[in-house]
Amino acid sequence: MLKTPSLARTAASLIAGFALAAATAVQVHAAEFITIATGGTSGVYYPLGVALSQIDAKAIPSAKTTVQATKGSVENLNLIEAGRAEVGFSLGDSLSDAWKGDAEAGFKAPLKKLRTMAAIYPNYVQIVASADSGIKTLADLKGKRIAVGAPKSGTELNARAILKAAGLSYADFAKVEYLPFGESVELMKNRQLDATLQSAGLGVSSLRDLAATQKIVVVAIPAEVVAKVGDAAYQPGMIPANTYEGQATEVPTAAIRNFLVTREGLSDEMVYQMTKAMFTHLPELVAAHAAAKAINLQMAAKGSPVPLHPGAEKYYREVGVLK
Repeated sequence: MLKTPSLARTAASLIAGFALAAATAVQVHAAEFITIATGGTSGVYYPLGVALSQIDAKAIPSAKTTVQATKGSVENLNLIEAGRAEVGFSLGDSLSDAWKGDAEAGFKAPLKKLRTMAAIYPNYVQIVASADSGIKTLADLKGKRIAVGAPKSGTELNARAILKAAGLSYADFAKVEYLPFGESVELMKNRQLDATLQSAGLGVSSLRDLAATQKIVVVAIPAEVVAKVGDAAYQPGMIPANTYEGQATEVPTAAIRNFLVTREGLSDEMVYQMTKAMFTHLPELVAAHAAAKAINLQMAAKGSPVPLHPGAEKYYREVGVLK
């Protein structure tokens, strides 16, 4: 009878130990799943997400990686906050809206779990019209049929900002379609739309496809219009000549930095490994899409409206980007 309390304590200890081990195993197992939220399959986020998934799978053998096609920035950030994705692509202005909790932009409350993994390449707001539409300037868009991206996507938020700065609203168009890149291009091919606005890396496949099938006009967004947006995330940019077939001259536009975003709670080691894997395998990202040529390690820890994840910060300090 004297041994019973001791046996009871031992049993309790063993049970507690097993429970702790089980809880730890669950945490480790959960951290090994990496879902990457991207965008539409005809954009830039998706092929880069696929390449990133393959890089992570090789660099982190214990990880199970998957890629999710989405409507873009806003959906990606909400998925990450909700724990339904570990990494996602986002435009800088959408990331700022998420951090502040801008309901009009698609964020019902501030998304305070978000953390930055890296600043990557810039998106360029690319307004492309069919040559026979007569559209040559922003003012010419009035009364025309236009696609502005999926509803509440990063592209659509960019469209609102740029068009407003140019003195236009959706009410000024004959028709406004809220469609992913590929679908808007199909409507243009069928002469059901006059123009499409796409916020993406240079050489996006949807616009290359369109330019290969009909004559296009890339509409200029002058620097003074970009300045009127009144958001530091928007900077003047340039679409180089011959980015698309038939585009003989460079075209001024707006550029917005993209970010890879993760969340607090993911282990520092996991995010460190993902960050390191990306920057040590940049040629593989460039092979997936030329937009990745603009990813610059020296800029990776700069400009985000949300804090860096400690795991990413560890990598940037290791390579001397942060002191």
